[in-house]
Amino acid sequence: MKKSLLRNYAKLIARVGGNIRPGQRVEITAQLDQPGFICMLVEECYRAGASRVAVHWQSQAMEKLASRFETVKELANVPSWEEERVRERAELLPVTIKILSADPDGMRGADREKLTLAQMARSAITKPYTDSMANRYQWCVAAVPSVAWAKKIFPEDRSNTAVERLWELILRVSRADGKDPLTDWMWHNRSLRAKCDKLNALGFKELEYRSANGTRLRVGLIEQAQFISGKKCTVGGNYFNPNIPTEECFTTPARGRAEGIVYAVKPLSYGGELIEDFWLRFEEGRAVACGAKKNAAMLEKILAMDEGASYLGECALVPYDSPINETGILFYNTLFDENACCHLALGRGYSNTIVGFEKYSHADFAAMGVNDSSVHVDFMVGSEDLEIIGVTKSGARVPVFENGTWSAQLR
Repeated sequence: MKKSLLRNYAKLIARVGGNIRPGQRVEITAQLDQPGFICMLVEECYRAGASRVAVHWQSQAMEKLASRFETVKELANVPSWEEERVRERAELLPVTIKILSADPDGMRGADREKLTLAQMARSAITKPYTDSMANRYQWCVAAVPSVAWAKKIFPEDRSNTAVERLWELILRVSRADGKDPLTDWMWHNRSLRAKCDKLNALGFKELEYRSANGTRLRVGLIEQAQFISGKKCTVGGNYFNPNIPTEECFTTPARGRAEGIVYAVKPLSYGGELIEDFWLRFEEGRAVACGAKKNAAMLEKILAMDEGASYLGECALVPYDSPINETGILFYNTLFDENACCHLALGRGYSNTIVGFEKYSHADFAAMGVNDSSVHVDFMVGSEDLEIIGVTKSGARVPVFENGTWSAQLR
């Protein structure tokens, strides 16, 4: 891959994704797959004005070994130095960049029961710190290829060829392969914002989903919430793009107001394993039943992660003819697959969709109906024939999606 393209991609992540301001600290989390690119990204963070850049390396192989040999108690342990690091992060609010490259099957065979119990226990200690950071810091998630991920998508190719092809795909759908990605993203953000303005002008109180695959779902929306797009803003007024790529207009649904059944249209990559051909049935907002042809037990574990994990936290609208879906590629990575078509999310809701969110407390958001959880798990529901009807406060029924994409009124 040309270094000039990779340099532009690194610059895009630092300046548009994280939107690093002079003097800010930066923390990067990455797997061990592309150290050369991570070094390039670190340099671009400094060039953007970062005062300090720290890189935290992760390894699926090591995590899998830990799940095999360590006890739940040891896996769940948050030593004082680690809690202090989390506390310091909550105090200093560094720009946080996460670079994905994990093998979609990399955790197959891990002791999922132990890892789930450990995650629940660790969350009890770390969640108060992460809650305090909500809407106060900039963050970005992007991706680079690994050999295992590339071979999952292109199994017939040699490893080098597969990695190169995945690089090309990532850069293309991330709008990072042009001469000036920063300008391209400025126009892309404006286009998504205009679509959100049209949605918000209609004042929906409810969305109804219907598809030939059996999806029949009604989701209530929060009165104070609005649709927002990929570009977000902190309470301090710093804009950033948390996901590269992004194609979504999304809002936060009201906890307790989802009824019906919904079928996923793509596999869900979660924790290094795949959940395939699954469905969820909701009553009074809660997922009371589920099923999957592959890894149903893991889906059940997600729903049981904590009290809020079985409620919805996001409704995202993405046309079926999005640039990512038009590639015809299943990425086996939620960052990309969720931006291929419409998706919903289990767990934590986004409080920054609330108009004037900077004025409210955590308790205020809960009272409005924003769901709280230690997890946020996106799953794709946007079929080629998906229809979505928006119901306004006056009871009018407005087509939002027809045949998987925006209705004529919203194009």
